[in-house]
Amino acid sequence: VRFRKIKGQIEGIERMIEADADCSDVLMQVVSARQALKSFSEEMIESHLHECIENAASESEGRRHLRSLLTVLKRYAV
Repeated sequence: VRFRKIKGQIEGIERMIEADADCSDVLMQVVSARQALKSFSEEMIESHLHECIENAASESEGRRHLRSLLTVLKRYAV
């Protein structure tokens, strides 16, 4: 549901650009979509921590998932 909302926001931005909407209005929608993506990302990170790392079948699998998450987080923080 949340992802569909973000998709709608992005499509709305595209329509605004095509309609030559005021730049500040477009930027406000971009900020809104960006915040929604950030919130979605944080939810996905938390889910990954609980489902993939805490509930890993083995310690080595948990470490592998953790390394993968850390790689993603390095890119996320940039």
